[in-house]
Amino acid sequence: MQRRIDPISSFNGTVEIPGDKSISHRALIFGAMAEGRTRLFNLPQSGDVSSTIRCLKNLGVTVSVSDQEVTVRGRGKKGFKDPQKVLDCGNSGTTMRLLMGLLAGQSFYSNLTGDISLVKRPMKRVAQPLEKMGAKIILAENNHAPVHITGSPLEGFSHHLVTASAQIKTALLIAGLCAHGKTQITGEIASRDHTERLLPYFGAHLDTSPTEIAVQGTETLNAVEFNIPGDPSSAAFWMGAAALIKGGDIQMQNISLNPTRTGFLKVLKKMGALIESEITQDIPEPVGNLRIRHAPLKAISIAADEIPFLIDEIPLLAILATQAEGETVIRGAKELRVKESDRIEAIASNLKAMGADVTTFEDGLSITGPQPLRGAPLESFHDHRIAMAFTIAALAAKGPSEIKDAECVEISYPQFYDALEELI
Repeated sequence: MQRRIDPISSFNGTVEIPGDKSISHRALIFGAMAEGRTRLFNLPQSGDVSSTIRCLKNLGVTVSVSDQEVTVRGRGKKGFKDPQKVLDCGNSGTTMRLLMGLLAGQSFYSNLTGDISLVKRPMKRVAQPLEKMGAKIILAENNHAPVHITGSPLEGFSHHLVTASAQIKTALLIAGLCAHGKTQITGEIASRDHTERLLPYFGAHLDTSPTEIAVQGTETLNAVEFNIPGDPSSAAFWMGAAALIKGGDIQMQNISLNPTRTGFLKVLKKMGALIESEITQDIPEPVGNLRIRHAPLKAISIAADEIPFLIDEIPLLAILATQAEGETVIRGAKELRVKESDRIEAIASNLKAMGADVTTFEDGLSITGPQPLRGAPLESFHDHRIAMAFTIAALAAKGPSEIKDAECVEISYPQFYDALEELI
């Protein structure tokens, strides 16, 4: 499906943001591992979250979905059923990697696969440490999916993370909950901390410090009720549009303001956008309200240690950089090359199609602005974040643009184009 996007001259209003995708995956899986019935509110109806629900159902978990709530009847840590079929994770790397941690310690064989994009993404980074715990995992050629797991008893261990990845960290903590003894993680643990916040909310005790996270296999999880806060990665597109377009003024409520997810907000503020925020709730996640208004943007440099906290927003930041005064440099973002697409090349290809100059590195980009953007045919590369980011770029271009395969936004934000129509 192609989507025509015309330029606009103003952008303001209030927008409702769907529940956070990262938090939702974890809440569903922890609810499935808990004792009792977990009730979740504001769970997003995205393709990725649906993949997690589908896989849990195939593992014997009762998940009931209505307009008001999603309920999960937990089976305990090791009460899952042999799926007797391949578990299809769709496009969701989070689903696959977190389930690798869960299934490694079960008593049956399982096979995880996904769509054409997911089976090209790296899985050794999760499989290798799980094997040190005693897991039996076979990967396909080039260490990709399908992932074959023969469940076996796991032993807690100490692991030094060399990549700042919340998915790896979470997979190992899930496996640690199912293992004998203590599991300790050190190294690059400064990434999204939803797991560290949610597991105690489900009743587990974690030993955490700035340098390590540890869990005992004796910990059990209890059912909870939880209202999923709005996804800041989805909200970022509207924030970016408000900052980009003269007179832009957007307000949002019930947004996750978790410090490990506000990297984009901090960068936006450094670039000159006018931002007001208010935290209204702290437990288990900081949640609050936001207002973002347009102001002239200035270039910045983004270093490697900032990347884990705004990795999903880099495509949008590159677009903002074309309208910022000076040279914006983004480095330390090599992880973008193994996302749903090679996002560094996807960004560069589309910006060049719009008439912008951009320099690419193995781990990032350099863009000097301001540069005028012209409407153009744009590729989504079947990547939801590329499609949404360049929809925002098209709003600020001269002349109409066409986004190819725009339906891929359903992976994370099915209501994206409906929300856009309401705002403009």
